[in-house]
Amino acid sequence: MISRRGFLGGSVALLAAPLAVAAQQAPRLAMLLTGSPTTPSPEHEALMKQLGALGWIEGQQLAVDRRWSDAPEKFAHLAADAVRANPAVILAAGPDATRAARQATSTIPIVMIAATDPRVMGVASFARPGGNLTGLTIGPPETVNEKRLQLLKEALPTVTRVAVLWDVTRSADAPTTAPMAAAARLLGLRLQHLDVKSGRDFDATFAAVKKQNAECLLIVESPRAVANRALIAELGLKHRLPMMSQFSRIVEAGGLMSYGPDLTDLFRRAAPYVDKILKGAKPADLPVEQPTKFELVINLKTAKALGLTIPPSLLLRADQVIE
Repeated sequence: MISRRGFLGGSVALLAAPLAVAAQQAPRLAMLLTGSPTTPSPEHEALMKQLGALGWIEGQQLAVDRRWSDAPEKFAHLAADAVRANPAVILAAGPDATRAARQATSTIPIVMIAATDPRVMGVASFARPGGNLTGLTIGPPETVNEKRLQLLKEALPTVTRVAVLWDVTRSADAPTTAPMAAAARLLGLRLQHLDVKSGRDFDATFAAVKKQNAECLLIVESPRAVANRALIAELGLKHRLPMMSQFSRIVEAGGLMSYGPDLTDLFRRAAPYVDKILKGAKPADLPVEQPTKFELVINLKTAKALGLTIPPSLLLRADQVIE
């Protein structure tokens, strides 16, 4: 005779068994992500929600293998690990993850999110990528950087010296392009480039910015900058340096302004790529898409702490004002 408790326990086990088998047999999606699993990410949540809406629920129809990094140079190792697990699709968030994934495999489909110019990574054209890489870009970086400089000058009309902070490990994305320099000259701005090689460099870099008499800071986004956004915001206030970033996460941490593509929208739009590939589509035939939503975010709390007055006309155009 089987006890009631034993019967119920056996029933639960029998019900759970098919789900476990289904999870093991489900196609595997490998993710290369910026940040850490302990930090909430609205972009990641938007992606998973959209995948679920398309019928791909983690643990049932889809197995998900996430790998996180806070430094550009770590993605090569993470991408190689992901390839060894032989996933059905690799989702690479950001240019560093995308470049690493592309170098790790030429056969496994890769969906990029917020990458820079994919043509330098082997994409034949936006309309017909022609290889194993497709997805979404952040748009022409020189155009976005020009717009950020214009907005910075509008917010701070008397500024003439702008320090440009970028991660030296990302040489392919160096912001020394002719269009950016030309835009700076038209606005009467002088650019001073500063390198960061590790998270330990930020203190010294901010001190160097002040020593060189720069009046504000333009941050070229990288995994290291995003991971250290709280420190960057703290140093900006300490040295009284207004900061313009590309994505809103640094502004939410205490930076002054950001202008760039809506990351949450890009992550959400990546889900249909994964869906189509899992259903048999080839990345070579899926057009690369560019951002359709850009957002201007201004932190008024930071402006007040720095003794700055943001023009009302700029505040009216902001997509989000943090007070």
